[in-house]
Amino acid sequence: MTEQGKKDFIMEQDNMGQDNRKQQLRESSEGLSREERMASSSIGSLVVSMAFPAILAQLINILYSIIDRIYIGHMKGVGAAALTGVGVTFCITVFISAFSAFISNGAAPLAAIWLGKKDREHAEKILGNSVSFLIICTVVLMVFFYAFQKPLLYMFGASDTTIGYAVDYISIYLVGTIFVELALGLNSFIICQSQSRTAMFSVLIGAIANIILDPIFIFAFGLGVKGAAIATVISQTLSAFWVVGFLTGKKTSLKIRRSCMKLEKGILFSIFSLGISPFIMRATESFISIVLNHGLQTYGGDLYVGSMTIMQSVMQIFSAPIGGFTQGISPVISYNYGAGNFERVKEVYRWMIGACFVFMLLSTASTIAFPEWYASFFTEDTELIALVGKTMPVFMFGMSIFGLQNGIQPTFLALGQAKISLFIAVFRKIILLIPLAIILPRFFGVMGVYYSEPVSDMISATTATVLFVCNIRKMLSKEALAKIR
Repeated sequence: MTEQGKKDFIMEQDNMGQDNRKQQLRESSEGLSREERMASSSIGSLVVSMAFPAILAQLINILYSIIDRIYIGHMKGVGAAALTGVGVTFCITVFISAFSAFISNGAAPLAAIWLGKKDREHAEKILGNSVSFLIICTVVLMVFFYAFQKPLLYMFGASDTTIGYAVDYISIYLVGTIFVELALGLNSFIICQSQSRTAMFSVLIGAIANIILDPIFIFAFGLGVKGAAIATVISQTLSAFWVVGFLTGKKTSLKIRRSCMKLEKGILFSIFSLGISPFIMRATESFISIVLNHGLQTYGGDLYVGSMTIMQSVMQIFSAPIGGFTQGISPVISYNYGAGNFERVKEVYRWMIGACFVFMLLSTASTIAFPEWYASFFTEDTELIALVGKTMPVFMFGMSIFGLQNGIQPTFLALGQAKISLFIAVFRKIILLIPLAIILPRFFGVMGVYYSEPVSDMISATTATVLFVCNIRKMLSKEALAKIR
């Protein structure tokens, strides 16, 4: 072999060795690569890979309640009354889901921040404490609502005509509380690993099951409202098994471990600090429904309570993609914030806030233009459709600018800013909406109930925007990051 040939051979061997080492490195860091993409991939790519599956997941998830209401609303002879009865249970189901929001929007962003800090052990402790917290909450909630379900439902707006349907639905729904909590609460821990597609499948499985089982139990077996509840429980069970199975399996980088499930005061306090805002946002939806339904029942009657059920369903349909989008993108903000990449954070939150605003503006415009069309999906009752046609443009008007708050609120959460996020949640729901829903009907009759929503939405969105502009520079600093525990 010539001298040049020897040199070529040695170089070839060195290159092969380097390639092998690179391949080994890629293989050993495969779990990390998904997370590290959040710091380097284009925003457009992340929207496709993370936000889009999360949007689909939220849309699919909302089908649980929406499909139930559509089928129930079209039950012959009793559709309108049954729909109103199930709508009253919204207060309880929302309050239950508030505890899952406590974890999904409080603990999961915190875990993403610690992943950005390269401390996987602490992130897993956050996951383990979240599981234990959800199990404890489930036991307390089931006992409480089973013990007081009937008087509570009357307080929430049920009448003698609708109470039977409400009890039939919620008594069965409560059986599946543990599965609701685990499925909704822990799915965000899959998303914060940059595995939105996997998270999407968890809700897809349940939603498909619900769509198939609803007509079987409601109509084929003749179980009516009870059938809708049974279908929902079975579907949520399937979703929960998928989520827990993944988080205990081999493909997850954050794993549920028994050693991490022992409750720790410090971790619980951190989760509480960040999760209290989304909890209050979700929980107060329940109290708001109580106030709204009571006002509608007092000044109008069952028909007006039914109209609120339809409008809240439509709001859920439009809120779902927003929730999915922010849920998918927020981990990118948290991860880069934890890594100290503040310019990247700015780029992402501008995308998020802008997209939320445009989407809500267009969605609101469609409800104002075609309210009867939306109502017809949920009922065949011409009187109810006509009422929705009159009230929906008023009720939804404030949502035209509420997209700003939809984007700003999760940005605060993603940056670990619990106090500001909490204030915004309390300001809109407790300080504005509830008092307005009580006061305005005294001056405007039943329409005052509908006026309360747009007034509070517009004031709250404006306030959130001002707070964001005034505080964002201070938040994007090493000093602020160092305070995250």
